[in-house]
Amino acid sequence: MESTVTTEPSRNPAAPSRPGYGQLLRTRGAWTFLLPGFAARQPFAMLTISIVLLVQHTTGSYGAAGAAAAATGVSMALFAPYSGRLADRYGQRAVLLPGVLVHTLAGLTLTALALAHAPLWALFLAAVPTGASVPQVGPMVRARWGVKLQGSPLMTTAAAFESVTDELTFVVGPLLATALCTAVTPSAGLVTEAALTLVGGLLFAAQKCTQPTVDANGEHARVQHASALRVPGVRVLIVTFLGIGSVFGGMQVSLAAFTESIGEPGLNGVLYGVFAAGNMLSGVACGAIAWKVAPQRRLVLGYAALALSASALWTAHSVLLLAALGLLVGMCIAPSLITGYTLVDSLVPAGARTEAFTWLTGAVALGQAAAVTVAGQLEDRLWDGAGFLVPMAGTVLALVTLVALRSLLAAPHRNRTVARGVGHRVPVTVD
Repeated sequence: MESTVTTEPSRNPAAPSRPGYGQLLRTRGAWTFLLPGFAARQPFAMLTISIVLLVQHTTGSYGAAGAAAAATGVSMALFAPYSGRLADRYGQRAVLLPGVLVHTLAGLTLTALALAHAPLWALFLAAVPTGASVPQVGPMVRARWGVKLQGSPLMTTAAAFESVTDELTFVVGPLLATALCTAVTPSAGLVTEAALTLVGGLLFAAQKCTQPTVDANGEHARVQHASALRVPGVRVLIVTFLGIGSVFGGMQVSLAAFTESIGEPGLNGVLYGVFAAGNMLSGVACGAIAWKVAPQRRLVLGYAALALSASALWTAHSVLLLAALGLLVGMCIAPSLITGYTLVDSLVPAGARTEAFTWLTGAVALGQAAAVTVAGQLEDRLWDGAGFLVPMAGTVLALVTLVALRSLLAAPHRNRTVARGVGHRVPVTVD
């Protein structure tokens, strides 16, 4: 398939144009899914923090708030890959339409139960469908880029652009949710999240012309619909993204607890916004650089920097120091996310990429859910700021796994034949 990118004519025909954001955004038809996709993924950044703030307000416990948010994250992590596989098989629209309706109803039910001071088990029952039905818009947008840019050097730029877009939502989302929950009413964040999911999801689903085509016939389709989890490199990336999720979850709970302990709960959204802004800024830089280092090596180096900076969070005892460390941690996350998503393009067949992206998104959600739970318990039982130990532990453990299994991230050599032993002429396909 030829790329649909439109480029400016080069004065030197022998010199390829350098991939950049301007060239990427001139891709034919890109804006038709970018704008509704941004609106549709915005609520995702509001969900966890809205649940934490609402449940903590109604129960007085960060442990209970973290557990309720964790139930949402775990269910999303478990169901997201199946949503991605269904989207690969039946089309994104067929999955989005019922998904946004279920999510909206489930989110409003969870809000009503929390305000009614329902028992924790009832909140769990409502949190499960809320998380399971989270629309996987980010992976769907990445899959659409994959169709548009197949074989193009702009794929790395697109991965960086999507990371920047994700982080822009994580700048706006927590700030908006915190402002609504603290200045309006504790339930306003979750209600707004449900409303934005419904409107944004329906707008994105309406963009049928840019969604990947579905081939449901023949042997080719059976190969295309094989699970992305069978690829060893995807399993390594899942562990890597679990560690990234532990940073997001640990930061959300610990920043909320820290700002409340100093009597400035309104600073929670500001500090988390600084953290997300660092992620966004480094994402912009990553997309603008013409990388010569192999992506596998970039991932290891970037992740080592993330683990080192996350290990310093628990030592911060002032707002300024915590803001500076949060900015640094955020700047270290984007290179790992971008490189991980870029590797999917070389590791996974096109017909399974939406599923692969949802496995990674689900891994972030699962790591975030576990981190929210553990960090909440640490904040309740130990000192203020003890929850920051969770990002340190999560990233260090993931780094050890990544270093040990980094060879599995090498792209497979497809359709290449080799001789099988000395004197044998029988060609053997190497996958």
